[in-house]
Amino acid sequence: MRRFAFANRTCVLTGAAGGIGAALAIELAKRRMVLVLVDRNADGLAEVAALAREVGAPDVATYVIDLADGGDRRDLAAEVASRFGGTDLLINNAGVTLMGTFEQNTMADFDWLLEINLHAVIRMTKAFLPQLVARPGSHIVNLSSMFGLIAPPGQVAYVTSKFAVRGFTDALRNELASREVGATVVHPGGIKTNIAVNARISGDDPAGEQATQARRFAETALTMPAEEAARLIVAAVQARKPRLLITKEAKAADWLVRITPTRWWSVAQQLAKRRDLPHP
Repeated sequence: MRRFAFANRTCVLTGAAGGIGAALAIELAKRRMVLVLVDRNADGLAEVAALAREVGAPDVATYVIDLADGGDRRDLAAEVASRFGGTDLLINNAGVTLMGTFEQNTMADFDWLLEINLHAVIRMTKAFLPQLVARPGSHIVNLSSMFGLIAPPGQVAYVTSKFAVRGFTDALRNELASREVGATVVHPGGIKTNIAVNARISGDDPAGEQATQARRFAETALTMPAEEAARLIVAAVQARKPRLLITKEAKAADWLVRITPTRWWSVAQQLAKRRDLPHP
């Protein structure tokens, strides 16, 4: 498939008000893409949109949407088609995480996470797929995680969603290859965002241990700037890469689970203990 061209084409981006999403919006604006930015954070969305216009986006539309509401997004797709003629790039970036073991997690919290991390990805893709197929050379990016490669304890809900995103994207890519629609699954690891400190605490945590663990993990393990991750993602889209591993930790995790698929967790614990590294 030919390299993806950005200028004057339209991108729909979820989770655009902060973290990797905000960095992606700015990176794509520099490449003169028309941007449709989606997030539930109205103030953050407005700030990102203003900056995107400043750095070169020909047009920016913002939509304040809570992806946990279960909507099918057909109304959004129809509005984008009416205003911009269609979509060339869909980036399903929005994501949340949940602290606690599976035993501690409530089903309401588990369902909330799946709604945002998985079902919203599926629904956005379903809603915009007719536009993408109608515009040969279009592309889909779905954000999985390093925890879509490995499955540590204490992250059962998050791992469930991210492994599912990985499988969804891989199967979808194979279906769409003959239609000239590309698909990239991204596995970031250790990106400096607020996803850990904003994690929902599920179940009892009277001593605040889960919150403390989340803060420590964010401070010591999430170190790569979101801007660097965004540049790598944009480059992967341009090159039509089917998969992108971001950070050496994600690459190491990928190799570790290939080498020892049943014992990788005990090996990882031993390595972390030797290097005094945080782990989930």
